[in-house]
Amino acid sequence: MLNSSMKIAALGVAVALTTAACGDRPVDRALTGGAIGAASGAVVGSTVGAPVGGALIGGAAGATIGAVTAPERTYYY
Repeated sequence: MLNSSMKIAALGVAVALTTAACGDRPVDRALTGGAIGAASGAVVGSTVGAPVGGALIGGAAGATIGAVTAPERTYYY
């Protein structure tokens, strides 16, 4: 049997895997970064009893990092 924190962790991993490589534009990367950050923040926050606070902080951090990073551009000549 899976307990609730294991279910939340599995959901967070599933969200991270499905959104990890999405987005070429900064807006897309901010959205996927926010989703990944919120899921991981909820998992980490649930270990200390504050999943909502963890999700908010993780979502904000993930969206910020996703927005300011650029995808790798590989040019072949």
